[in-house]
Order: sequence, then C-alpha cells, then structure tokens
Amino acid sequence: MASIIQALPTEVVYLITAGEVIDSLASVVRELVENSLDAGATRIVVSLWPQQWRIRVADNGCGMNLDDLQQAATAHSTSKIRSSADLWKINSLGFRGEALHSLTTLADLEILSRPVGGKLGWRISYGDAGKVVQVEVTAIAPGTVVTVSHLFGNCSSRRQGLPTTAQQMKAVQATIYQIALCHPHVTWQIWQNDRQWFTISPARTTGQLLPQILPQVRQGDLQEVKLEIPNPPHSPLPCTDAMNRVSPHSALILVVGLPDRCHRHRPDWVRVAINGRMVKTPELEQTILSAFHRTLPRDRYPICFLHLAISPDQINWNRNPAKTEIYLNEIIYWQEQITQAINQALSISSSNLKEAVHTTRVSKLLKAAEAKGGYNFNPQNPKEDRKNPNSLKAVAQVSNTYIVAEHPGGMWLVEQHIAHERVLYEQLCDNWQLVPVEPPIILYQLSLAQVSQLQRIGLDIEPFGEQLWAVRNIPAPLQQRDDCAEAILELSWGGDLQTAQVAVACRSAIRNGTPMNQQEMQTLLDNWQRTRNPRTCPHGRPIYLSLEESALARFFRRNWVIGKSHGI
Repeated sequence: MASIIQALPTEVVYLITAGEVIDSLASVVRELVENSLDAGATRIVVSLWPQQWRIRVADNGCGMNLDDLQQAATAHSTSKIRSSADLWKINSLGFRGEALHSLTTLADLEILSRPVGGKLGWRISYGDAGKVVQVEVTAIAPGTVVTVSHLFGNCSSRRQGLPTTAQQMKAVQATIYQIALCHPHVTWQIWQNDRQWFTISPARTTGQLLPQILPQVRQGDLQEVKLEIPNPPHSPLPCTDAMNRVSPHSALILVVGLPDRCHRHRPDWVRVAINGRMVKTPELEQTILSAFHRTLPRDRYPICFLHLAISPDQINWNRNPAKTEIYLNEIIYWQEQITQAINQALSISSSNLKEAVHTTRVSKLLKAAEAKGGYNFNPQNPKEDRKNPNSLKAVAQVSNTYIVAEHPGGMWLVEQHIAHERVLYEQLCDNWQLVPVEPPIILYQLSLAQVSQLQRIGLDIEPFGEQLWAVRNIPAPLQQRDDCAEAILELSWGGDLQTAQVAVACRSAIRNGTPMNQQEMQTLLDNWQRTRNPRTCPHGRPIYLSLEESALARFFRRNWVIGKSHGI
C-alpha cells in the first residue's frame, strides 16, 4: 500500500498558522481523538493514568501501513492537505501535521496500527523530532492505538504549572463531551487508572445523545431541527459533504431546550459547532441568545446546541492558532438562518416531535404520560396551520382563568392572561404604534430621568405647569384603558423599548378572573397559535399544559377488563 502521509512543501508550511501548543492532558486527548475521527473511527477508547502522565487512545479507524507510520511523527507530515489551495478546502479536523511531532518532543510516543484489509500490524516507537527508534510486527485488530507516556517528563516546570489532577480530568471530560456532541454516531469508553470512568453510547442524532451529557434534561425537554439551507448567494464554491461530494446546500442541526421546560443560570450551554468541531463564535452565540429573548425567566439562559455543516470555503480555519477561533464568511446570512431555525424549533407545528408532559405534579399523577404526553398538535401543513389554526377547539373556561381546549390527541389547559400577553407582545414588537390622545394625559412630579425614559420609547411629553407634564401620545393598546396614566407612569421607570412593550402587553392583556364566551376563547386560541414563541409568555412563564389522550386512558385504567375491575 502506498504511503498517504507526506511532508508538506515548504511554501505551504509557511502559510500555516502555528498550531495549538500541547499544554495539558486534555489537549493531548483532543489531538489524538480528532485523528481517530479523521480516520473514520466509530469506536474510541481513551485510557488515562494521570499520576503517571500517560494517555492511550485506541480506535477502529482505517489504520496506517508501515510507510505511513514511519512518516507520521515527522514535522508537518499529514495526509489531509497537499497544497496551499487545500487550506481553503479543509474537510478534516486536523491538517497541520504538528500534533504527533510535538508529542515526540514532550513525551514518549508509541503507535500500533494495522490498516483495514492489511495482514500485518506494526508497533513503532519514536524519538525526539519524530525519528523512528524501534519497529516490530504486532498483533492488533484493524485500527490504531496511540500511547503517550511521561508527558512533560523533560519539562518539570510545565507539570508544576498545570491545574490539579481533578481539574485536568474535568477538562478531559468536557473535551470529550464537546467532541461527542459533534459526532453522535461514535461509541466512547473512557477509563481512568484501569477503571471505567464513563461511557457515551452512540445515538442517531445529537438531540438523542444530549441527555447522556446533561442527565437533568429529558428527551421530551428538547426540540431538534435539521434543515437543508441554500449556500450563501455569494459562495464561490459548492458545499461538500463528509464524503467530499458536491452539494448545493449546507446543513443546520439545532437542538434547543424548550423554554417552558429547561434553562440554565449561566449561558454555559449555548454551544456552536461548525463542520464537526466546537468553536467560539460570539456573533452566532449572541444571535442564539437574542432569539430566546423574552421567552425565558429573568437571568436564565437557554440550552442550545447548533451545528453547521457548510462549505469549507466559507471558513478560515487557519486564521488563528486555535482552531476553535475561526473566521466565518457571510456571517449575517448565517445569523438569519439560525434565527429562523430557532423560531421553527420553538413554534407549535407538525414539525414538532412527541414531547413529554413536563409538569412534575402531573407527571407523578399520570406516570405513563412521561412517554406519551405532549404539547404538540399535528396539523397537516404547518405553514397553512399558522395562517388558519384549527387544531385547538375551545371547550370551556375553568375559574375564569384557564381555557380548556380539545385537540385530536387529548386536551390542553391554557392560561388566558399570559396567552393573550404573548399575542399582544409580538404584535407590539412588529408594530409599535403610538396614537395621539386628546385631552393629553397629565402626570405629576416626574423626575428628569422619568421624562427622558418616556421620550426614549417615543412618547411626546412636555412641561404643562409647575411639576406637571403633558403626554400627547400613547401606545395604541392603552387607548381604551381607564388606567392609562398609571400605565404611562409604569413605563417611565426605566428599561428599553422591549421592556416597555412587555409592560404594555401585560397591562393590556385580558385579566385572569374575566369571563369569556366560546367565540372569545376560540379567537384567543387561534391568535395565540400563530405567535412565533407560543410556549412561554414574555416573562418566561409556561402558557399551557397538555394532557395526552393515551396518558388519560392509562390513568383511568381503560385497559382493565370490566369484570376484573369489579373484583369478579
């Protein structure tokens, strides 16, 4: 078999940004695991002996022949690129050819490998600068086993400057979790000091894998969307998939925690991956946070994993030594696509998967509902449904507060005030209309800060006498309200325009305790279903609770035989 690992030409080496430094156990694991994934591995076993500074990564990838093994640890040797043009067509996780070479200067490196279809396996030990010092035939299954021993043994100051063993192991775990999310089809076994530490089972999608990494999140708490999206209009090259086949589309995979189910105290689970690698992209992360604005409670953040599979010409992997910090072309285009995808994930349509009943009390009452309960209805066409929603039928009103709605799969309870609040808020966001008012509304003893705040959100306010101010226009929803002066005073206490819109929507929405007739309830349900974010109100409260027919049937034991239920 001919060698596929070759030293890069000097002119290409000069164009490559120096790679990341091997500075920790986690960085070694990352580099070796990425090599395994580039080799097509579907099973990876990572073994660590932190006190001995030893790491071993074994995989079932394509393996290497003897010629490649002898070349693998020399400087700037790689099978992944050949010329400078290839720097704009990166389809692999690694391409610089520096990781193994760097390890030979910092540790003892040994590689065992056998190519798929090869009859022999080989074991090679490397010395300084990647020189081969020992070669022998060995028995090994197809794949590769890389062992790094005595890491930083020749640099004691480097070891002393590292965090504690526990902190390093935490970093290793985080690194593997990040990579596993990007490659959900891979089986992972992680060992520490000859004991199994943790495993990650393969999954069909990232959304199915995520609960293994975040155990407090259930499958029903998540919504996953996978979209094919056109390449940017100015993209000079077509997208290539994992098999390097030309494609006119890019792919967007989105996993979101539904805002009425789960959220975080910190924005630590807003994650972005591009072409199989977790990356830092503040612009895209901010886009995600903005899309969840006014769907979560105050000081709470979403769970969101975004994976873009896009044309490599759209990315400059070589701009920064850390491959996690990249330059993405057409950033505004991708931001628009992400926002649309999040809106689709948060909507209620036929694209939603079956979801579990999320309320703890109800899930205890209807134990079987965890598997079958849901919030979704199933219209024939989601686009048509958003125009003409008819899947929810208003049945009754409970305590003049909750609307009981029937749908083909069961029944819902919808709190009328916050459902109406969501409707009004989105209307105000789309059309913030100020209307003149005669006579003007007179307010007394406003501070300069309050006056400035009202002017900032567009109100026409001017002095009307000593400590008196006249407001000559107001938000349209307040026009018919008797407490308009109190509402304007509330708006004067601060906040941006969105804060004002939330306040107006809340004050204008129908109050709990207000009786509604059948038509009023149905109209509210129809309008609410059309909203972009129907799951929560602008303050982050869940709007509705779903009880599936199948769960109700099990709770009421409708499967029991009548005779047995009478004790016969």
